[in-house]
Amino acid sequence: MKKVSALTVLLLSFLCLHVSAQDSIIGDINYGQLEKYIQAAKENYPKRKILKAQEDAIKTGIAVAEISYLDMFSASYFYRPGDKQAISNPGETANPYIVNGIQYGISLNLGAFLQKPFLVKRAKADYKVAQLQTADYDYALVNEVKKRYYTYIQMLSELKIKTQTTQDNNGVAENQRRKFEKGEISLDNYNGSRIQLSNSNSAKIQTEVNFLNAKDALEEIIGVKLTDIK
Repeated sequence: MKKVSALTVLLLSFLCLHVSAQDSIIGDINYGQLEKYIQAAKENYPKRKILKAQEDAIKTGIAVAEISYLDMFSASYFYRPGDKQAISNPGETANPYIVNGIQYGISLNLGAFLQKPFLVKRAKADYKVAQLQTADYDYALVNEVKKRYYTYIQMLSELKIKTQTTQDNNGVAENQRRKFEKGEISLDNYNGSRIQLSNSNSAKIQTEVNFLNAKDALEEIIGVKLTDIK
């Protein structure tokens, strides 16, 4: 019995060493891939696309405001043929106009003239605000992508650990079963190994769910499947 206990302790020690060797995810982080995820989020996330579209629409307002300088001017013309006579008195015809031919006129709206510089300035200020809003959202979006990516890597690492732990516990349980059949260990020891395996399987299943949730959350914010980004 002492030999069996020593073997069990050895196997558990090996398992602990394996788990402790996986207690860091820093080496699993791919910053190049993370940058691709961030860029994909900027291109695909709906709220960011809305802000960018609004920014572009406001930008066109600058050109509209600048072109509207022409609105303050109005032009008109009058055409008076020089060879036509007008009736001045009954039975008499004469040309009462001093100037004949085409006559042009241009008028200036002084109020509009004074307003235009301020309208252009306001349009540029609105565009600047839109740019700052997009930049502010980009900052928050980048942090959110990073957070979801780190959670995804964490869940992936934990899944690897739980999978290996389950495999190790399965090996221990199988070894205990053979020893129990040979009468080398008690029923309590055998049942203990089976319970440990059952708990390990349950933990692995929960970790799989957590991993899938983390993967879905990351794909939701970048707008595409992870497999679509090379």
